[in-house]
Amino acid sequence: MTRTIPLTLNINGSPHELQVEPRVTLLDALREHLNLTGTKKGCDQGQCGACTCHVDGERVLSCLTLAAQVEGRQITTIEGLSTGDGALHPVQEAFLQHDAFQCGYCTSGQIMSAVACIREGHAGSDDDIREYMSGNLCRCGAYNSIVSAVREAAEADR
Repeated sequence: MTRTIPLTLNINGSPHELQVEPRVTLLDALREHLNLTGTKKGCDQGQCGACTCHVDGERVLSCLTLAAQVEGRQITTIEGLSTGDGALHPVQEAFLQHDAFQCGYCTSGQIMSAVACIREGHAGSDDDIREYMSGNLCRCGAYNSIVSAVREAAEADR
């Protein structure tokens, strides 16, 4: 018999009650239990960044974070970035304007990292952006467009 625990996860401003096994990752809780599939499962080993989301405003790799570890904290996924009226976040807009995606699989993780990059003040130069974003892999190689999008969003944020 598999043991489960009750959890309340605060995701994108709303509480979600779950009953999960203690070893369930935040990524699996989001995708499999709450149908929030914008956060992607890439490598499932913390190496690609596709699963990046924010916990209390800081980026985390949700494939390496247990859901139980983030109970009571504020979790933001790609679905929670847009405003209440449906307008895209400025980083999402910049990604569209700079065509900073191709297949799109890594895009949600790239955007979540880009938002943190700007918020934490790591977007001072293209080299700074590349360094901060280096944990997010793009198998299509859209890195130059991603850097341009982050730079534009950072400049608009100033």
